[in-house]
Amino acid sequence: MQSGPREITNAFRPIPLDVPEGMKPNEFFNSAENLNDLVHNNGLLQNPEGLLLYRKALGHSNEFDCSIIYNTSQSILDPLGRPVRRTQVPEQVKNVWNRMNQVIIAYMLERYPDPDETLVLAGEASLDATWPLTSPGVPSIRMLHNHFIVFNKSELRDAPLADLNNPNLTDGGQHSLFQSYMRDVYRAFFDELDLQILRPCQDGSCKIALTGYPQGLPSWEVQGGVDALKEVRFWKEYDTILKGFIDFYRTFFTQVSTRNAALPRDINFSELVESKLQFNNDFLKTAKMVRDRCIKDAKYANSIRWQPAFKQLIYRNDQGKLIVTISQNSIGNAITELLGVVVKRTPDAEAYARAEPALIEKLIAVRQRLVEADLGAGIATPHWAAA
Repeated sequence: MQSGPREITNAFRPIPLDVPEGMKPNEFFNSAENLNDLVHNNGLLQNPEGLLLYRKALGHSNEFDCSIIYNTSQSILDPLGRPVRRTQVPEQVKNVWNRMNQVIIAYMLERYPDPDETLVLAGEASLDATWPLTSPGVPSIRMLHNHFIVFNKSELRDAPLADLNNPNLTDGGQHSLFQSYMRDVYRAFFDELDLQILRPCQDGSCKIALTGYPQGLPSWEVQGGVDALKEVRFWKEYDTILKGFIDFYRTFFTQVSTRNAALPRDINFSELVESKLQFNNDFLKTAKMVRDRCIKDAKYANSIRWQPAFKQLIYRNDQGKLIVTISQNSIGNAITELLGVVVKRTPDAEAYARAEPALIEKLIAVRQRLVEADLGAGIATPHWAAA
């Protein structure tokens, strides 16, 4: 069978939300009013830390699909002032966040044990305030949230190949920028991070054979598998990967913006950045190349996300091993597209209704595990009871 990214169609029930006149949809979706609707119509569980587990109304998969959002809509009314990545979350909240992630991922792997039958993934999407709210591609909810998704591989095998020139797969050229000009610098920088549970993958060993993705991204195998997710050390290393990426991204685009710029403020690994990046000719040569093009090409300059934008995943590869990867994302591609799955979501209430009972049964089951672990209380909606 030909390997390549797949495009699948996923049905959803049209959402009965009226966007006020004069507002763009993504402006409204960031409002407290919309998040209130999300809680009461799709909410599964919430806790005092402000973490909300909910069904994805516009889902990627009707096999298994839910999210946890750090719901600060009532406490931080400025959408651009809300936490949008793990490193901005208070420690006591992150402790609960990590435990919720561990419980849900363990449930997914238990419920779907065969890597030949299902593609299992969980990951965080960057929602940094890098563009105006009305720009195309800006996330619809400007708050930190994680995705938990399962795809049937039989459905992926039967799906048509996706367009290789889809900008969400090519990352608009920024992905190739990292890979084509700074690949060795980028990998060497990550190699200096203090990692014990996460071991770098050999090139190509972490790809999903069916799709051929991820492509060119640094990836790490989780030593110890799902049991490692019960260890605090794993989540600290997961944060280390993100912090290292943020340092690299910010340092590079700071140099693009301003020649010979000083070290960015609030850097995580200052000595590493200084020795491996600020004194590296390949790194600075690439920054000059991008800076020169920005000066001459307004469209190209406008496409750049100057602040860190990324997707960070935990997924199961074809051999059943858990893999961590992080994107060099500056366009806003869906988290599934890092693994070569393009989802076309279509309104079809009848098709969704056929899949809904089995989906809800699994979401309620994983909610019960979270309740038993003292990670929140169930929410009642028109579709399910609180317990």
